[in-house]
Amino acid sequence: MRALLQRAGVKQKRSGRGPARLARKLGKRTVIVMMGGMSAEREISLLSGQAMLTALRAQKIKVTGVDVKQRGDILEIIRKQPAVVVNGLHGPGGEDGVVQGLFEWFGIPVTGSGVLASSLAMNKHLAKQVMQSAGLPTAPWKMLPGSSTVPRGIKLPVVIKPNQQGSAIGVSVVREQTELAAAWKQAKQFGAEIMIEQYVPGREISIGVLSGRALPVIEIVPKKAFYDYEAKYVAGMSKHIIPARLSATVTRKAQALAVKTAAALGCQGAVRIDMIVSSGRWINILEVNTLPGMTATSLLPEAAQHAGISFAELILRLILEALGKTL
Repeated sequence: MRALLQRAGVKQKRSGRGPARLARKLGKRTVIVMMGGMSAEREISLLSGQAMLTALRAQKIKVTGVDVKQRGDILEIIRKQPAVVVNGLHGPGGEDGVVQGLFEWFGIPVTGSGVLASSLAMNKHLAKQVMQSAGLPTAPWKMLPGSSTVPRGIKLPVVIKPNQQGSAIGVSVVREQTELAAAWKQAKQFGAEIMIEQYVPGREISIGVLSGRALPVIEIVPKKAFYDYEAKYVAGMSKHIIPARLSATVTRKAQALAVKTAAALGCQGAVRIDMIVSSGRWINILEVNTLPGMTATSLLPEAAQHAGISFAELILRLILEALGKTL
């Protein structure tokens, strides 16, 4: 685990008075940080979970970490009956409403969004349908089963992605016909349904929404062609500019869209919405992440820090919200 943390550049900063005040609200309640999981995002989940575990221990919280390697590990958490579970899982099985439903059934509070919002956000197709019905701007798309052959007659460029994966796993930007077959094959490895989305060029931004309020806008400048898995999680592979190089008008508009998107899907806790700002200041909503990464290279903790919210305070806020506490 230490090697993983060092590779991702995870650092824990000293906590200020804010976390201590929130920790007192939590008192002696038992907390479990759930991490790992069985999805393709397991490694990143371990990093997120360990970072949160370290931050809570620094605040003298009665906390235990559980690496979920099989379904029985979830049942073991339920048997322990903790006061609250910090959900550090990423991807299918942990971010899609499945474990949220289990904990809800057994009356155990868990951080983050509930069953419906988690399921909707993880399913890119359904999430875009909700956005569209709410009048929120999102690029045209169509869905095809992964079992189908490589589609023909597609107007390029497009983005090809598995319908239910995160961290840009299996995602490709296709600009030439010769790239289509490889992109299709890659997406098929990670899902039964594949989305073909119109590619929208522009400046990529990410906006965290914490308990219904927008955090500062981060502009993402990847060293590679687009913000893929490596650019997201390997230190130095992308540059984060905060606040983003946008006008005050566009910034406010993007933040308002982020809050509306989170509300339309019924999200709670900490949510991250990724967008593209194209020429003409048109904003396109890409995806919604209901369990954002919590590593040193992760966007939401960085935005929170810029807003004056330390990492420990961020996690404690999520815990207290799950418990229904007033901050």
